[in-house]
Amino acid sequence: MARLHLLRVFCDEHGAGGNPLAVFLDGREVPAPSRQAVAADLGLSETVFVDDPERGELRIFTPAVELPFAGHPTVGTAWLLSAERAPVRTLLVPAGELRVRHEDGSSYVTGRPEWPPFFEWERLDSPAAVDALTGPPGEHDHIGAWAWLDEAAGTVRARVFPVRYGIAEDEATGSAALILCARLGRALDIRQGRGSRILVRPLEGGYVEVGGASALDEVREYALP
Repeated sequence: MARLHLLRVFCDEHGAGGNPLAVFLDGREVPAPSRQAVAADLGLSETVFVDDPERGELRIFTPAVELPFAGHPTVGTAWLLSAERAPVRTLLVPAGELRVRHEDGSSYVTGRPEWPPFFEWERLDSPAAVDALTGPPGEHDHIGAWAWLDEAAGTVRARVFPVRYGIAEDEATGSAALILCARLGRALDIRQGRGSRILVRPLEGGYVEVGGASALDEVREYALP
């Protein structure tokens, strides 16, 4: 048995929405050879195994593959460590070291746009066109579609389809948001999926900060396969 936290990351202003995330804060309870099977069994877009809570060292798995970096798993884990253990100033993932900060109950991490798997982004004519999609635009299997809700305010409507990694559509994708922010070169307030909110802003040296609100839904024991 291992202790499992289930939370939602990138919730909106009212605590609704957000991308479900599974986190094993005591990740060493789950043997490394079993982690991919556990992520596939849980079936969420990502599952996190925290190998060293004090150092913020963690690994991230989709149902199909391990990722060197991802947005909502790192933002959510930073928030969960602060709420359940102790705040960390950095997180360590295979891609590198992420700076962490917390503000008004939300958590933020700083990464580089070359760290996540490359996302295509296609701009559509309107938010309604984004909402009307029934799958990824074109033949792409790792793409986001976006349109301005309010260009002056930097508010974006988006949907993301990382089919390549075993996810038909992601509710909130921090790594894709990081790439879009770097491409547009400005702070964005991204409304993705059915009701999620991602905040991103460019920083010096080519870094991008991504963050938002999280909420804990359940803590339970998980029977290892």
